[in-house]
Amino acid sequence: MKEDYILFEDEQVLAVNKPSGLLSIQDRFDPLKPCGLNEFSVRGRNLLPVHRLDKETSGVLCFAQNPAAHRAISLLFEERMVEKNYLAICHGKPEIEEGQIDLALAHHLQKPGLMRVHPKGKPSQTLYKVEAQWREFCLLRVKPLTGRTHQIRVHLASIGCPIVGDLAYGGTEGLKIDDIKKSRLKTKEESSSFLISRVALHSDLLSFHYLAKDYKFMADLPEI
Repeated sequence: MKEDYILFEDEQVLAVNKPSGLLSIQDRFDPLKPCGLNEFSVRGRNLLPVHRLDKETSGVLCFAQNPAAHRAISLLFEERMVEKNYLAICHGKPEIEEGQIDLALAHHLQKPGLMRVHPKGKPSQTLYKVEAQWREFCLLRVKPLTGRTHQIRVHLASIGCPIVGDLAYGGTEGLKIDDIKKSRLKTKEESSSFLISRVALHSDLLSFHYLAKDYKFMADLPEI
């Protein structure tokens, strides 16, 4: 893995800009699959995961560099003392431009590996704000207050704004040129080509306070 993916490193933490398509940690069924934990555990690093991003999600991913940092930062995540911001390109537009989604989430019994809104699930809260809109799409800034599996993806789908590329939760397979503007390109193939062919979710900021130090990591959006 290229070293230019590294956003920050000291004796306590390593923060990277994880590309889409890379697992955060080892696959329990296939530990040989490439993952961020293994890719960056080089040059004497002994990395320990404190959180994870979905495989298709890009952006800030943080690892601890020692057991003490692992315990402390993991606890910060558990106690909701870590700020996490995301950007998502979604279908449609929320009825309210800025608000909070407060819907409990549970594992989907009929679809293993997926989540669903369920009244007996775990409490889950997500803040969102519309940053931009074009045709039938919008760009949302999203801040999860809890850290449930697939939380952002399920919550946004629940308000009628599934994330582009998220086939599991109601999104289409991607975003095409024709989806956002009237194309003047010469061929049908060019105008219908994908600008984005992945889950359009990016972790652009993560911050926390540890050992009398404010850590703040930011990751630019990947190029289309």
